[in-house]
Amino acid sequence: MNVLPLASPSKNLGERAYEALRDRIITLELKPGQTIQENELAVSLRISRTPIRDAFRLLIAERLVEVLPQRTRKVALISASKVKETAFVRLCLEGPAFREAARRWERTERHLAAERRIAALLQEQREAAERQDVAEFLRLDEAFHRCVLQMAGNGTLLEVVYHMRGHLNRFRYLAMKELKLTAHLTEEHRELFDCLRRRDEAGAAQLLERHLGNLDEEIPLLRERFPDYFQD
Repeated sequence: MNVLPLASPSKNLGERAYEALRDRIITLELKPGQTIQENELAVSLRISRTPIRDAFRLLIAERLVEVLPQRTRKVALISASKVKETAFVRLCLEGPAFREAARRWERTERHLAAERRIAALLQEQREAAERQDVAEFLRLDEAFHRCVLQMAGNGTLLEVVYHMRGHLNRFRYLAMKELKLTAHLTEEHRELFDCLRRRDEAGAAQLLERHLGNLDEEIPLLRERFPDYFQD
């Protein structure tokens, strides 16, 4: 039986339930279109139904969960248009941030610490790719991008990107798993890291656009394999 993780003790049960359920949705443990019940989730996470309701409110606002008649709740289908829109917004937000991070990159202790952190993340990504642990790879992918955005010095951007990327990350998880993209993405992360250290702003922005992009090819492939997961 799954139990609500004890991580993030500063957060209340509702926030922790939200993060646990959001993670299950993004990694397709809770599948698109699947009906979900408060009491079953409360038992699964070993908490009361009140934090589950709090989590549902956040997930409904994020459009990862839908409310049907009789207050039945189900995991939202993957919207192809929402995935494309979110990818566009993500590139618009992260592109300037990667440029800014590259412009600011210097041989300070803060940047040396960031380099050590990113180097460790890249090694962990290679290991996750080798064993095809897609859930762990996606977590490390998020950590890589978060580390770079932190170096751009915009805390608000971090919050916006986190809440916006739920729909996109669910698609990305499926694409990584089915299309075996993890080794390729690790190499692109290494190239992005090299651009940052060289303070190559244009190179970082160009690589990021390539890194975030093959949706026009990937969406049709995955819709054909998983037609029940998608909507327009």
